Amino acid sequence: MEKLVHEKFMRMAIELSEKNVNQNLGGPFGAVIVKDGVVVASSANRVIPENDPTAHAEIAAIRLACTKLSTHNLSGCEIYTSCEPCPMCLGAIYWAQIDKIYYANTRTDAAGIGFDDEFIYKEAEKSFDKRKLPCVQLMRQEALEIFRLWQATNVKSDCKP
Repeated sequence: MEKLVHEKFMRMAIELSEKNVNQNLGGPFGAVIVKDGVVVASSANRVIPENDPTAHAEIAAIRLACTKLSTHNLSGCEIYTSCEPCPMCLGAIYWAQIDKIYYANTRTDAAGIGFDDEFIYKEAEKSFDKRKLPCVQLMRQEALEIFRLWQATNVKSDCKP
């Protein structure tokens, strides 16, 4: 796609973020998912109105796109987001198998207004015993039985990051 088309979709994401702020609905973030030059889904940040810390703009848009396309695999789609995705959203984008990310603001810009994800990036690199949030493994053998059960089923899908 040409630059003007990309700018059109990015402008939509930025407008969603602006509308969210102006209507006091939540964080200044918006996302648009496009397939074959057509908007499939779009959303602003929904954390506050939905009381859901996972309802970031990118995740909300992914959920809407998956519902609309009746699939969990968004291969062939691109996402335009008003800010570089946080670690959670980046993971969701990979799991959804979206082809490309276009973003406007950087994570440094977001940190400058109080949305600082650097702590999460650093924590993810640490071993479990060094993390601020305690992580305790329990009942692994029992849980492995369910993985074996899954391997024996025919319900496999192309879930992979």
